[in-house]
Amino acid sequence: MRALRRLFVLLLVVIVVAVVVQLWSAPSVKPGSVLLLEIAGSYVDEPAVPFAARLFGVRKNPLAALLSDLRKAEHDARIAAVVLRLGKLDVGWGKAQEIRDAIRALRAAGRHPIAYLELEEYGANLEYFVASAAEQVYFSPATRTPFVGMAAEYLFLGGLWEKFGVQIEVERIGEYKSAAETLAGKEMSEPHRRMANALLDSISQNFVQAVAESRGLPPEQVSAAIDAAPVIPAEMKERKLIDGISFLDEVIATQGKRPLVKGRDYAAVSPESVGIKPEAQFALIYGTGAVVTGEGSSNSRGSPQLAAETVSRAFHDAAEDPSIRAIIFRVDSPGGSPLASDLVWRATQEARAKGKPVVASFSDVAASGGYYAACGADAIVAEPTTLTGSIGVFVLRPMVRGLLDKLGIGVASLTRGSHADLLLSTQPLKPDTRALVQTEVKAVYDLFVSRVAEGRKLSAERVDEIGRGRVWTGAEAHENGLVDELGGLHTAVLKAKEKAGLRPEAEVMLVVFPAPKPLAAQIREALEGAALRAAGSDALLPQLPASLRRVAGWLSSVPSGSPVLLPPVAVEIR
Repeated sequence: MRALRRLFVLLLVVIVVAVVVQLWSAPSVKPGSVLLLEIAGSYVDEPAVPFAARLFGVRKNPLAALLSDLRKAEHDARIAAVVLRLGKLDVGWGKAQEIRDAIRALRAAGRHPIAYLELEEYGANLEYFVASAAEQVYFSPATRTPFVGMAAEYLFLGGLWEKFGVQIEVERIGEYKSAAETLAGKEMSEPHRRMANALLDSISQNFVQAVAESRGLPPEQVSAAIDAAPVIPAEMKERKLIDGISFLDEVIATQGKRPLVKGRDYAAVSPESVGIKPEAQFALIYGTGAVVTGEGSSNSRGSPQLAAETVSRAFHDAAEDPSIRAIIFRVDSPGGSPLASDLVWRATQEARAKGKPVVASFSDVAASGGYYAACGADAIVAEPTTLTGSIGVFVLRPMVRGLLDKLGIGVASLTRGSHADLLLSTQPLKPDTRALVQTEVKAVYDLFVSRVAEGRKLSAERVDEIGRGRVWTGAEAHENGLVDELGGLHTAVLKAKEKAGLRPEAEVMLVVFPAPKPLAAQIREALEGAALRAAGSDALLPQLPASLRRVAGWLSSVPSGSPVLLPPVAVEIR
């Protein structure tokens, strides 16, 4: 114990020294400088990752930090050009669009963004989508990213459970509520297929249109290039999809002998030093991960979660703070607990009742319970490629009698109460008990529909028509009234300024609620989290496909045996 305490103190001292060094080492950016930013890896909608978490191997980057650097560069007259070195991105299409929009803003401000890609894998559409927003695009000579279009793969696990002797009983409302189909079915239903094709069409069309606009090409020419499937950089250049083939130092050299500023140094530049002077403060509340009851920003696996008590308290505190003019609710959540979703919805309404405008900003996904929690906002802003909607409910009930028989395990079940068979895991439900479950699912769905109808000012009949578990892209949701405006966090801030009575050009500071925990608490939680993850059973998860790892992460947080609000959980379009 004494050794652990000494280690704790030593870590605290080291981190404090690191903080002080960073604060005192803001770079001197000379006029005419070239800024080099690295864009690769995972970007998350969370506050800045604490030093303690980084120390213990948490490898994720706050999206807000990247957007902040791009925003500073947009305003920094000392920056003559920005070289963006892009690697593999572990983000969805919503975040990709957000980064792309920030690069376009650099271009509009005359900062001459230049994208440089180093990739060697199939399915690099998302990375090229981001890069194509730049003024010039370069590939490294050995980059191989076949330009072959998009594909989506959906997994169905029903046959897996059968092999183990497990039967899955399903009750759901919404023929498009295909999360239940993914987990308990064997193949894609026709409603699911219609929805999946519509999602793929919407994202693919957005991709082609965006690339065509940035590259100054007709959309038909981009589509023709996809069908021709150029593989090597020379073929991409021939079709005017890139501007050159060079190594990174050669790309930088095209800007002459200008001073070079690296991104990790530029992060220490303050917004005030480039002329960004806030006139007001907005609260920024994150709703990331599965929607759960209780509190805490992450679950035992270390994955972020939208905990109802924590987020509701953040809304309360922001609403009570006289310095806060409006609240931005940044959602990146597939849903989860209906109860938790409703509690967060109530918190948004209480904040509005206290005179604080609430604007929801959707990231990669804000579906089912994630949409429920935010549907009462004064305005909802989503990217065209955000996955949202999924207004539906399902219940899964596994019966493990067959598995126990295979293992030679006997079972004796005793009940008290006419419907107590609902609590058993080895027998199918009686018809009258199944009817009880159906009534519960219908009640949850009706409440969900009423919340959406009230918040979006639609009739319950209209919400049911566009609901029924169907997932929409942000572009589609904007057309049917589930989303008010298309755009990212910047657009949401503009909307909040409008609601708060501020000028569109007024600069605002985003203040994260709840405030970051003290450094000592962060270190203690990092130690505890590392111990829990080491003792857990996650060793096999990295070997699973990415879509199934997401399934495991989300389902580990939501309650079992009760209604769940989740979209199709294995969607991945590349």
